Amino acid sequence: MTVWDDLVGQERVVEQLTAAASAARATVLAGRSGALAPGTNASLMTHAWLFTGPPGAGQATAARAFAAALQCTSPDLDLGGTPGCGFCEGCHTVMAGSHADVKIVRSDGLSIGVGDMRELVLRASSYPTGGRWSVILIDAAHRLTEAAANALLKGVEEPSPRTVWLLCAPSVQDTLPTIRSRCRHLVLRTPAPEAVADLLVRRDGVAPQLAEQAARAGQGDVERSRRLALDEQARSRRLEVLRIPLEVADIGGCLAAAQRLVDTAKADAEALAETRDAKETEDLKAAYGAAEGLGGKAPRGMAGAVKELEKRQKSRATRTRRETLGTALLDLLGFYRDVLALQFGSTGALANQDQRAALDRIAAAGPPEATLRRIEAVLACRTALDRNVDPLLAVEAMTMALRAG
Repeated sequence: MTVWDDLVGQERVVEQLTAAASAARATVLAGRSGALAPGTNASLMTHAWLFTGPPGAGQATAARAFAAALQCTSPDLDLGGTPGCGFCEGCHTVMAGSHADVKIVRSDGLSIGVGDMRELVLRASSYPTGGRWSVILIDAAHRLTEAAANALLKGVEEPSPRTVWLLCAPSVQDTLPTIRSRCRHLVLRTPAPEAVADLLVRRDGVAPQLAEQAARAGQGDVERSRRLALDEQARSRRLEVLRIPLEVADIGGCLAAAQRLVDTAKADAEALAETRDAKETEDLKAAYGAAEGLGGKAPRGMAGAVKELEKRQKSRATRTRRETLGTALLDLLGFYRDVLALQFGSTGALANQDQRAALDRIAAAGPPEATLRRIEAVLACRTALDRNVDPLLAVEAMTMALRAG
């Protein structure tokens, strides 16, 4: 298996990245020999890349695979092989997250602060310790604060000769114009359900019928499809969400549906955090040498570190609740898109084919204009959540609009 195997339906992107990695290798070799190999197009490689695309398209997967290809040490490369073999030490350590010259930044909270970004810019000014390139991958560049984005701009404007920045964001508009103008932009597309289903069968051993159903329900989001295929609770939560269009016939039903949706998101976040938070706290205390037999006295500095960890954990829990709500809203959008398709007489495959009876019922209950207004209500709720509106108020407004639609 190569590092590109988990990147579904992105053949054009893979072609561009492998060509860039080959050019990058030729550039490094030229630095040693003093001349580029014949036929090398050095312009295929650049110091900063911006990966964008719809949810679940694989921006971070593509960026990580590219980082591995840049560090690939396969002997086949000398024979014209493609970077990113997947089995050499360079590829293996990058994919495992342990390569010394590849820094992957994932934000647990709602934003990435300026302090973290200044540290990264300082790191970027040095040469790689062992690999060919020093690679910094920012998984959620759209979460940079304004000050952090300005700090990043300095690093992108004045790059070290052997540093590569890989930024991932939902869209090009989610980054500063001054940053995106200095990046090579790659747009990933929503993969076809058939391609996602094939990956689930091949990589995760999912039964073909379940894989196909999960891929369509996941609406092109590879990780969402995987969770639906492997996690029965995820499938149950999806069914709970898809009950909402049938439950908003009156005000009481609207409010009850909204409360249940918000409570479910909170419960999911708490369940996810319970084990992870406890382990992080234990690991932190162990790092400070806290153990039984110290007479209850905490090592110096540990109290402040624990307080800072709890702050990050609280921020992460808030983000997890919002992400769970966001996933639920995407499920609702998919449901109403299917309704709209039926109202316009489409005979193609539906994302929620397993809910055909409910889709037919809602489609027959009103005109397409009403369905469009409901879709707008769901989108408005997503916008409200992005603007930090209280989740319950935002979801209640949405469910009331679903009833009025």
